[in-house]
Amino acid sequence: MSNNSSFNHCNLPPWVIASRHFSDHPHPLEIQGVRAANRFLFQKLDTITTACERALVFNDYMSVKFQLHQWESQATATARKSIKNSYLRFLRGWMMDSNSIEGAVLKGWVESRMGLPPTFHKVGIPGIHAEEYMVYAMDRTKGSARTNAINSQLDLLFEYCQYELARAMSDDDRIRLFRGTNDANDHEVVEMLGKREQIVRLNNLVSFTSDEERAWEFGDTVWEVWVPLSKIFFFNDLLPNSILKGEGEFMVIGGEYRVRRVMCTM
Repeated sequence: MSNNSSFNHCNLPPWVIASRHFSDHPHPLEIQGVRAANRFLFQKLDTITTACERALVFNDYMSVKFQLHQWESQATATARKSIKNSYLRFLRGWMMDSNSIEGAVLKGWVESRMGLPPTFHKVGIPGIHAEEYMVYAMDRTKGSARTNAINSQLDLLFEYCQYELARAMSDDDRIRLFRGTNDANDHEVVEMLGKREQIVRLNNLVSFTSDEERAWEFGDTVWEVWVPLSKIFFFNDLLPNSILKGEGEFMVIGGEYRVRRVMCTM
């Protein structure tokens, strides 16, 4: 039985977003009100032809909107830290360790906006009323307290990611990605479809890579998955020339996915 929350800030309900049917037949996802509230940014982006220049405009917009460039001028150390800890810091934290405090904040954003609670953070989380959920909740609270409107920053990052994917891949609604794991047997199997294919329930935010060989570096089992573009929260090429080094990494909103185990040919 799903533990999905009944409330979110998205245009579709949690049970739809988490379903295998959505993964097979995607629909656009949007955080309510974000595009409208930042319409001037997206109108400006429409006039720019190169992704690199659009990324610079996006970073500048974020810096001004959330005063990220003014952290040094704040009166107290707490205020300086809350502004300095921007969305970039949380992306870096995730790429270092998805079970970090930064990882908890990002999982918390998915739970808040999409209505999908995490199934793992340091330990397996059987449900939102379980004791294990508190491990994640405490990390999420610690991380959120350090920042200035981090969920609003992540809202805009997601919408920008969706904007760029729509421009770059207008003829597609899914992308083939790979995930390497050492704990394949620990994932909840919803249905076996064949010897190498099954439906699994993934954590509410998970990392994939576009490079099959790279995926083998992360585990002795590699899954091939067709991921909806609308469930991609971030990918490392979204912000060119940034200090984020993800080697083809994609951060994907979880739920039920059809996975196919890749045979090792090495």
